Amino acid sequence: MPAPRAARPAVRPTSTTVVVQDACHLRHAQGVREQPRELLRAVPGLELVEIEGADTCCGSAGIYNLTQPEAACELGRLKAQAILDAQPDVVATANPGCALQLAAALRDLGRGDLPVVHPVELLSGS
Repeated sequence: MPAPRAARPAVRPTSTTVVVQDACHLRHAQGVREQPRELLRAVPGLELVEIEGADTCCGSAGIYNLTQPEAACELGRLKAQAILDAQPDVVATANPGCALQLAAALRDLGRGDLPVVHPVELLSGS
């Protein structure tokens, strides 16, 4: 008997360009990279763009941004600039630490208006 296929969410079409920020523990330790992208590709009209240094930490790294704030801030700035260079409409990350780190770095670069959301928000059409 073939393995059951995962259910696909019912989604609304959109014309949104998205950068996905992978949490380091998922990308590097657990190898979770394609799964969130595969789900987002199910949204008609959604365009995924990859960024320079996508595999580099955003600076959150658990409590790294608390224990090494200067280094974490620089990592966040570099990641935020790479995101801005890709000119997305939205940034998607499932990690709350990454979301906070990126939102702060984007604010520091004058782009606090760029939404940082959980990927499920894009799937739900919210």
